[in-house]
Amino acid sequence: MAEITITKENFENEVLNSTTPVLVDFWASWCGPCRMLSPVIAEISEEYEGKAKIGKVNVDEEPELAAKFGIASIPTVMVFQDGKATNTSVGYRSKAEIAAMLKETSRKF
Repeated sequence: MAEITITKENFENEVLNSTTPVLVDFWASWCGPCRMLSPVIAEISEEYEGKAKIGKVNVDEEPELAAKFGIASIPTVMVFQDGKATNTSVGYRSKAEIAAMLKETSRKF
């Protein structure tokens, strides 16, 4: 399953009302570390299909969402469970570190 494009229009439905954990990658096309992280996020999306949602927020296209969550540096990855942000990471992280964020949030993995 490909990552979901998260916008202010679908954020509540896709993230806040989700019954599964949601990993959200705040990124921008001009950001080098974001481009490095993108294949990692894609791999996690495939591996966690059916267990978690993986979404991406382009901060240039969705400045309101970036401001709402205090995104000052990108990439920022946040994990949401039951409508609340439970884990946050700023900067490039390895696949294992990103997967650990999901595992810390949910005992289902």
